[in-house]
Amino acid sequence: MQNTLDKPEPRWQAILALIAVGGIYTALPSELSVGPRWLLLTVVLILLVPTVVAHRTGRHSLNRLLGIIINSIITASLVGSLALLISGLPSHKEAPRPLLVSAASLWLTNVLTFALWYWRLDGGGPFARRRRGSHGSRAFLFPQMQIERSERSAFGVETWSPSFVDYLFVAFNTSAAFSPTDTPVLASWAKLLNMVLTRMAVS
Repeated sequence: MQNTLDKPEPRWQAILALIAVGGIYTALPSELSVGPRWLLLTVVLILLVPTVVAHRTGRHSLNRLLGIIINSIITASLVGSLALLISGLPSHKEAPRPLLVSAASLWLTNVLTFALWYWRLDGGGPFARRRRGSHGSRAFLFPQMQIERSERSAFGVETWSPSFVDYLFVAFNTSAAFSPTDTPVLASWAKLLNMVLTRMAVS
């Protein structure tokens, strides 16, 4: 029987998050999009194809590189849209309701983007975390990691490793409550990202 740690982590949540970011961007007003509104979704979909192929064929370094490139592109788009939103506020060109919807959409994009960064970078990425075992995370102290080893089987976390949903939860809490709540941040890079996420959420 194949060892649980050798099984690849399901990645459909992260793929869905990437497509959602592109989809949200197409719904933004043209005044808040950097370039054509359809461009980000198109780029994401195009880059997802070699990313998935690289993962399926075991080319993990290429998969990681392509993942970082996609994350960088959506982050740049998010920053550009936030800058346009903030700079356009004094002109009152947008009606209050569409402006509120756009702000909420960018907040959701913000949460998804940072969740994707946490998922991609923590412990060297999903493949490295799964190979390492022992929970895998190096940047966050998840509640499952604090359970005594003798009690882990009772909670079903003997071979637990954080998945995309765990990082989405951290990103959501940081953006909504301005703190990671039940998951302390350990690594310096993750602390910096948390600071940026909190600052962008406040904006």
